[in-house]
Amino acid sequence: CFFTFSTRLEDLRVKLENEGLVNISYVIVNHQETYSQRKFHLLKESVSDYITVYQQDEQQADVWTTLNGNKDDFLIYDRCGRLVYHLGLPYSFLSFQYVEESIKIAYCENKCGNCSYMEPEIDGICENITKKADEKLAEVEPKPTGQHSHHHNLHRHRQHH
Repeated sequence: CFFTFSTRLEDLRVKLENEGLVNISYVIVNHQETYSQRKFHLLKESVSDYITVYQQDEQQADVWTTLNGNKDDFLIYDRCGRLVYHLGLPYSFLSFQYVEESIKIAYCENKCGNCSYMEPEIDGICENITKKADEKLAEVEPKPTGQHSHHHNLHRHRQHH
């Protein structure tokens, strides 16, 4: 149901904004089929003004075909407009963490060096996100037992430029 999807996307948007991840553009591309076209106004009403709902024209080339995707996919671009992640089902379900983590990585990674779109406070926000992720991993990391004494470190690496 797209109401559940749009509510979860709005919740994710608010969560990320509260964590300091601002100036992210969210766009929902409505499917071209007649049923979706008729439900467009309901979809648009189910999200805030911070999420754009794009209505495809029936005469235009299908956006999802052009992007080599499907209607339930998430395409996540960095601030320079490069595709960083293309998540299809089941990874695009918002009940999982894949979309959220992919947005955070795309937001925080600085792959192309100095970027005119980067704001000074982003580094601090991203360090906090990485620190929280490392703490979560430490909580779920299995503790060595018995004679198995060496430690397997589970952690993420961020590249610094």
